[in-house]
Amino acid sequence: MTKEVIKDMKAHMEKTVESLRREYQKIRTGRANIALLDDIRIDYYGTPSPLSQVATLAVPEPRTITLQPWETKMISVIEKAIMNANLGLTPTNDGKLIRLNLPALTEERRKEIVKQLKKMAEESKVAARNIRRDANEELKKLEKNKQISEDDLKRAEKEVQDVTNSYVAKIDDVLAHKEKEVMEV
Repeated sequence: MTKEVIKDMKAHMEKTVESLRREYQKIRTGRANIALLDDIRIDYYGTPSPLSQVATLAVPEPRTITLQPWETKMISVIEKAIMNANLGLTPTNDGKLIRLNLPALTEERRKEIVKQLKKMAEESKVAARNIRRDANEELKKLEKNKQISEDDLKRAEKEVQDVTNSYVAKIDDVLAHKEKEVMEV
């Protein structure tokens, strides 16, 4: 029974780490990344659609993203959506292709981004600790209902703590990797 609780806890913690990775992909690092545009929706004939469903997205150069709409009349709609997304990017077009040039980040901006990354990592650690708390409560219920012994409870609580420590370390690794990417000039 303790195995199921711990397995469930690991699955939740894995989702927390993956969620952090996805959030980090959306943060502008000075390098072009199509994930920056994931949250932008285009009004495509009355249906809010992701950019990737109305245009071909590419990264031809490290600081440039290109969007080639499948219909040229969508260019102005796409440009307006990008401007409204407040990404700090100004689209330019040649009638067929939209270019987004990512400006180089200043040292000050890099430090702000790192602060933001650390805050997000801390929120993920708090989420992991909440998952740990829930798992420990579940284990205590099992012991209270005489489904596991007190010794089993102590062993399981130690394993829960070890798993939590490993996931907190994973979160720190994800943060360190992203921080290095941001601070790279």
